[in-house]
Amino acid sequence: MENKLVEYVRNNNGYITYKELNNLKIHKQFLTNLVKANKLEKVGVGVYKLVEYPVDNFYILSNSSKNSCFSHATALYLHNMTDRIPLVYDITVPYNYSGNLLKNKNVSLKYVKKTLFNLGLINIKTINGLSVKCYDLERTICDIIKDKNKMDKEIYSKALKGYSKSNNKNLLNLIKYSKKLNIEKEVVELMEVLL
Repeated sequence: MENKLVEYVRNNNGYITYKELNNLKIHKQFLTNLVKANKLEKVGVGVYKLVEYPVDNFYILSNSSKNSCFSHATALYLHNMTDRIPLVYDITVPYNYSGNLLKNKNVSLKYVKKTLFNLGLINIKTINGLSVKCYDLERTICDIIKDKNKMDKEIYSKALKGYSKSNNKNLLNLIKYSKKLNIEKEVVELMEVLL
């Protein structure tokens, strides 16, 4: 069973969560045995990886709370709109959030109404091929425009220029999101200048 579990983890880009273990109906004792044998290591709350695989902070943070999503500059990085690797991860959560990300000094929490939390929410792959929750490009652009005074000016202007030149932009979604986030006027004015 342990070999089967190691094989599963290897096929899952070196990671397994406690939730996946339960879904596979594998007893947690096998996980404990692999940790004791130094084949697996615990890297986050309910997150384990094979020792030889790299640490993926995006994946670890993404699994630390089901009501969280990468946003702002961190989302720009995941969308290849900036090459600046985040030192502090921008994560959006609903206003009533009370999870363990509150205590993480490497996380900058952004708060939204629960009704807006899922707007533009997608899964995206990290550099290690692991799936994490992130806002799509249009929601990310709206977020950075909304919070432009808190954004790094260089990242902000590069992202807007990059978005305006992108072949993958979806202006209909951008306008739809901007209406829901009450920033339609700003977004339209900016896009008129950039496009």
